[in-house]
Amino acid sequence: MSISKTRQLLVDVARQLFAKNGLENTTMNDIAVASGKGRRTLYTYFKNKEEVYYSVIESELERLSDSLEELAAKKIRPHDKIMELIYMHLNMIKETVVRNGNLRAEFFRNIWMVEKVRKKFDEDEIALFRKVYAEGKEEGEFDIDDVDLVADITHYCIKGLEVPYIYGRLGHGLTEATSRPMVAKVVYGALGKNYHKP
Repeated sequence: MSISKTRQLLVDVARQLFAKNGLENTTMNDIAVASGKGRRTLYTYFKNKEEVYYSVIESELERLSDSLEELAAKKIRPHDKIMELIYMHLNMIKETVVRNGNLRAEFFRNIWMVEKVRKKFDEDEIALFRKVYAEGKEEGEFDIDDVDLVADITHYCIKGLEVPYIYGRLGHGLTEATSRPMVAKVVYGALGKNYHKP
C-alpha cells in the first residue's frame, strides 16, 4: 500500500472511530488496532491524536472543496451557479457533521481547531466565488463594483449560516425549496439583478 493510501486509511478509520466513540474516547491504540496497521505505522504519519483529528477535518473539507470546484466548472449561468454553490456548501457541511455522529460535538466544542484547519478551504472557496462573480460580471449578468469584496461577503455570510442550518434553526419550518426564492432574492439583489421566479 502506498504512503498516501496508508495515511488515508488511517484517517478514514480514525474518522469512523471518532464518529462512533468521540474524540476523547478514542486512543491512538484504538486507531492502530482498527486499521490493522499497528502503532509504529500510525506514529510514522501522526505525532498524536490531535494531528489525526486535524487530518480528519482536512479530509472532510477536501471532499467538500472538490465538489464545489466541480460545480463551479459546470457550464451553467453564473447566477444559477452562485445559488447552487451556496446550497451545496450548506448541505454538504450539514451532511458531514451529521454523518460524523459523536464527532459533531467536537466540531463545535473545538471550533478554533476547526477554524485553523479550515483556513485553506475558506481561501479556496472565496477564490471560487471570485471566479464565478468575475465570469458573471464579464457576461453582464452581475452589476458588481468590487468582485473580491462580494466574494468575501458571500463566503462569510454562508459560513455564519452553517450552525443554524445544521440544527434546522434557520427560518422555522422552511425547507430548502421554500427558502431558495428568498435566498435568490437577496443574492440577486446584491448582484444588481432582479429576481424572477423560474
